[in-house]
Amino acid sequence: MCKSIVSVLLLISLLLPAYASAAETTGQQATIQKFQYKSALQASQDAIGQTLVDYRFVNEQGVSVSMASLRGKPLIISMVYSSCYKICPMTIRHLSKVVDKARDTLGEQSFNIAVIGFDTQYDSPQAMKYFAKQQGIDDKNWNILSADPDTIAALSKQLGFQFFTSPNGFDHVVQATVIDAKGEIYRQVYGEVFETQLLVDPLIELVYNRPKPNQTMLDSLLDKVRFFCTSYDPNSDSYHFDYSLFIGMFIGALILLLTAMFITREWRRQKRQSTV
Repeated sequence: MCKSIVSVLLLISLLLPAYASAAETTGQQATIQKFQYKSALQASQDAIGQTLVDYRFVNEQGVSVSMASLRGKPLIISMVYSSCYKICPMTIRHLSKVVDKARDTLGEQSFNIAVIGFDTQYDSPQAMKYFAKQQGIDDKNWNILSADPDTIAALSKQLGFQFFTSPNGFDHVVQATVIDAKGEIYRQVYGEVFETQLLVDPLIELVYNRPKPNQTMLDSLLDKVRFFCTSYDPNSDSYHFDYSLFIGMFIGALILLLTAMFITREWRRQKRQSTV
């Protein structure tokens, strides 16, 4: 009997640590899910309106690049890690397609784009260069950047970009951050694959609808015309300048002008008749 009790107690003592470990693991998984779907999204949205400080990076050629040098026009930032084998490559390849459409619409030099490696242990300039080549963006005039741990930590906090280690590498928010010419976070776009409009529309708003330094009145007027006349075609998933809207505005203005001329002429005719 005593031996049986001792055996049971021994078994319980062996199982308790395993149970506690399993409970701890379950609690961590619950925390990760809550972090991923609620806290991370809220932090990302809360970042909108913040102005990024002048961080310093190193590009794939080993040359120092400052955040200030990327200002003066809208900027898209995508945070990745170079050893990712699925999500990050899928994200960047889709982003590349959307960026090409945006440049076709707005112009090649109308905005900047930066891909920044957040895994500071491995995302060296060489690793980021290889990653860019694998995703087909090495020759597209993108900024492929690395940084030290302190810079990545501070930048990630400002962007509302949260990531944490996992058995597969990293779990993180998949977001592209749109930043205005002054460095203020303007919009967050989520997902590995997203609708073209979600990224291009904010860029159109920033490029065409905001005043630029040393911009003449004519330039401002032309930008406003481009802003209102640029429309999205869901059939071709592309943007084009809608001449019909412009022609409609012109015809409307012409009708108003002719109507004014007719009223003026009639007023003058009646005035002449009244004086006879």
